[in-house]
Amino acid sequence: MKLHRNLVFAVIDALGYIFNDGEYADKVIEKTLRRDKRWGSRDRGFIAETVYDIVRWKRLYAEIAEVKAPYSRANLFRMFTVWAVLRGIDLPDWKQLEPVPSRRIKGKFDELSKIRKYRESIPDWLDEMGEKALGNDLWTNEISALNKQADVVLRVNTLKTNKEKLRVSLLDEGIVAETIKGYPHALRLLERANVFVTQAFKDGHFEVQDASSQLAAAFLDVHPGHRVVDACAGAGGKTLHLAALMENKGQIIATDIYENKLKELKRRARRNGAHNIEPRLINSTKVIKKLYDKADRVLIDAPCTGLGVLRRNPDAKWKLRPDFLQKITKTQQEILRKYSKMVKQGGKMVYATCSILPQENADQVKSFLSSEEGKKFTLTKERKIYASESGFDGFYLALLERK
Repeated sequence: MKLHRNLVFAVIDALGYIFNDGEYADKVIEKTLRRDKRWGSRDRGFIAETVYDIVRWKRLYAEIAEVKAPYSRANLFRMFTVWAVLRGIDLPDWKQLEPVPSRRIKGKFDELSKIRKYRESIPDWLDEMGEKALGNDLWTNEISALNKQADVVLRVNTLKTNKEKLRVSLLDEGIVAETIKGYPHALRLLERANVFVTQAFKDGHFEVQDASSQLAAAFLDVHPGHRVVDACAGAGGKTLHLAALMENKGQIIATDIYENKLKELKRRARRNGAHNIEPRLINSTKVIKKLYDKADRVLIDAPCTGLGVLRRNPDAKWKLRPDFLQKITKTQQEILRKYSKMVKQGGKMVYATCSILPQENADQVKSFLSSEEGKKFTLTKERKIYASESGFDGFYLALLERK
């Protein structure tokens, strides 16, 4: 691989914004890729994948490069050098790239790879917490799986097409996708591609959604004609899946505290041809109270640490703080107790997170069931999804039924 100066410099600039200014990696990459219209798909792919790679392995590379935060431009180039050497890429004779013996880099890599917190490039506190929560073996396997690049998985929009028709239409555009056993609406790309420029996407025939995330809507056991509340809808990935499962019949009330996310949901719903969705902004407690005892089904895709989706959000490892878990578990319990009141007698509710920690998952359900609000519910079934076992995002699902 030949390194091009303008692409490498774009990577270094992006890393500075992410590591030193605390910006989100996906937003920085999106902004960086707009810098030069002459960049082709290969150039853009190099920038995005290299940035994500260095973000994912930041601690390991910084340790090998012997640099500490905040990272000067020279330090970022040293980390880039480590990345290149470990991939067997020949370094050009640029003044920004110091001559470093590749044998020393590889030797340091071999040495640090024997220690999990360095090998998996995670903060000390996160490594300790993960082992305590999941046990040594499961945590070791899980954090390793969460450091692998995520597959691109699509969810077919059955309001407009079916899985086989979508697979063929993508093939016509040069994109090869395969079905995944156990995931009825999923297609996995065999090679990464920009699916958002395809005609199939523009026509609303699919959404990009991880296979684990696709299980949530089905877990809720919705039927056409139901009144469903997606309580933490966000931009509506699961809302749209619910609409398809309900065949556009009945009503889905999609609530969230962020207006911009609900606007994005409206836009996506139009493209998907989903007509039974009503977005509602939670700007007061009245919005929630009006729905008490009114819903056949309630989906609570709760805010969480996001540890189950580190494969696609590797910068979350560096943004999370030890005290955040305590704050978010309190919020999760408040949401559970408050939003469960929307479920009418005989109705069902799913509590879901994209976390692998029991503190956010089974422990929360247990705590809820012992509360005043939870006494009206029984736990019907639950599912703990680990990346190390499924090959997809870490996830948790609990189905609760109101007596």
